[in-house]
Amino acid sequence: MDQVVDRMAKLAAELPAADGVAVFNAMYLTVTRLIRDHLAVAYFDDPATMAELDAVFAARYLTAVDDDRAGRRPAACWRPLFELRAAENVHPLQFALAGMNAHIENDLPLSVLDTCRLTGRTPEQLHPDYLRINSLLAKVEAGVRATLLPLPSVGDPLLHILGVWSIDRARDAAWASVLALWELHRLPPAYRLVADALSGSVGMVGRALLTPLSVN
Repeated sequence: MDQVVDRMAKLAAELPAADGVAVFNAMYLTVTRLIRDHLAVAYFDDPATMAELDAVFAARYLTAVDDDRAGRRPAACWRPLFELRAAENVHPLQFALAGMNAHIENDLPLSVLDTCRLTGRTPEQLHPDYLRINSLLAKVEAGVRATLLPLPSVGDPLLHILGVWSIDRARDAAWASVLALWELHRLPPAYRLVADALSGSVGMVGRALLTPLSVN
């Protein structure tokens, strides 16, 4: 966990503040530090497994960073954020939510399944602590919205764009993906097809979240 935090902190120091990836990285760094702190205070039923899950989870985001830096295309769910990170007329909150969309709706279910395979547990055994992680994610997301969202006016196009995504729906969808993919893990071709389709559909939502705001 400390290595993950150090890597994200290094990225935060390297990236320009206006970079869309930097906006998400700052939010995710807050989440990771919060989870690390809760691992030490008996918040989780199984802190060792949750530490494993958090490391696997973070690795998917950091792989997207490494792929982009190496000139490789990140996974489909991450492409909108990395391709549009310098887009004009995109509000910082749009970047933050586009990153959360990719990481929660795609990376989280796959990370739960990877953790189950690594630890010999089932999704049902991880579910109580999964809900506790969700509570921490929701807390940070609410704080990000409160910090970044300006006072909106009726009919504000930003509100229409942000209405595309809800953290509650994202968490529910992620757990549904966990259960569906768990049933397919003995059928690797079907698993890969469904996982690829998930990444693509999540990427489509991410691109919608990053729709530039019109400027009068």
